[in-house]
Amino acid sequence: MNILITGAAGNLGSHLSRHLIALNQTTNNPHQLKLLIHRHELPADIASAPNITINKADLANPDTLEEPCRNTDCIVHFAGVLFAPRPEKFLPETNTHFASNLMDAALAAGVSKFIIVSFPHVEGESTPEHPAKGTLDGYPASVHAQTRLAAEKYLFNACRGTQMTPIALRPGMIYARGILMPDAARWASRHRLLAVWKKPTWIHLLSLPDFLAATTAAIEKPEASGIYNLGDDGPLTLQDFLDRAAVERWGSSWPWRRGHRPWRAPAPAFYVAGALTEAFAAVFRTRAPLTRDFIRIGMASYTADTSRMKAELLPELQYPTLDDGIELL
Repeated sequence: MNILITGAAGNLGSHLSRHLIALNQTTNNPHQLKLLIHRHELPADIASAPNITINKADLANPDTLEEPCRNTDCIVHFAGVLFAPRPEKFLPETNTHFASNLMDAALAAGVSKFIIVSFPHVEGESTPEHPAKGTLDGYPASVHAQTRLAAEKYLFNACRGTQMTPIALRPGMIYARGILMPDAARWASRHRLLAVWKKPTWIHLLSLPDFLAATTAAIEKPEASGIYNLGDDGPLTLQDFLDRAAVERWGSSWPWRRGHRPWRAPAPAFYVAGALTEAFAAVFRTRAPLTRDFIRIGMASYTADTSRMKAELLPELQYPTLDDGIELL
């Protein structure tokens, strides 16, 4: 297959690129990878791999998307903007409008399958008793989730009656070394700076190897279509996850010093921290690793019904629960 990966220089995009490059080395009929970048260059190991081409394009400019989409069988869309202040101002453009530009170009080029990587938050709050079901009628509170849901809706509406198969993958919290959020939490934990709010927040984990396996199945299986919630077998609270990771995996580099549970703080303190971080970033034109909308989406509980994933993409997980995968952190 000819596979176009947007955001290939980013975190998850680069992990998928490396995964498919490794798979190519085990087959006589390798995929041809078309890796889309914008401002950031690809890591050297990816850029020098066989069976890849590098395409530079701007999702804001539809004219630059015609060439990358030509002769493409499947698109996997990761590209987006993170860590910038006032996301409510730019996310409607980057998450929704830019994605629709790419979807329109894919339809015009006759692409067979379009995969958007989303998250279960788009259905709003969900819990183990009321898990996300894989629908498009949610009412999420955060701008991140609202704009990604709008992109999903555009995709499924645009593909109706066409040759292009739409797929939305909604993974829970992806964890492993090399994933931005757990890596940031590890750094904060080792410096005794990691804190979390007091109210329990449900999350649904998914190990990086299982995410890559499920995404590869969505790419390769002709019958794959629609919305897939991706998660492991053990939903837990964010507080329990951080406690276990901090104590068991993120302690001091000195082997005789165990890690410490994250500090507990009232919820308003996190919104204040987000506002101050955004203000600093706006004035000094730096990145904003914490925003008020990040806090809003972070405080939203999410668990999902993963039965479609198991029936059609990934019958067996390599890491079914955190007990099995904690060594990845």
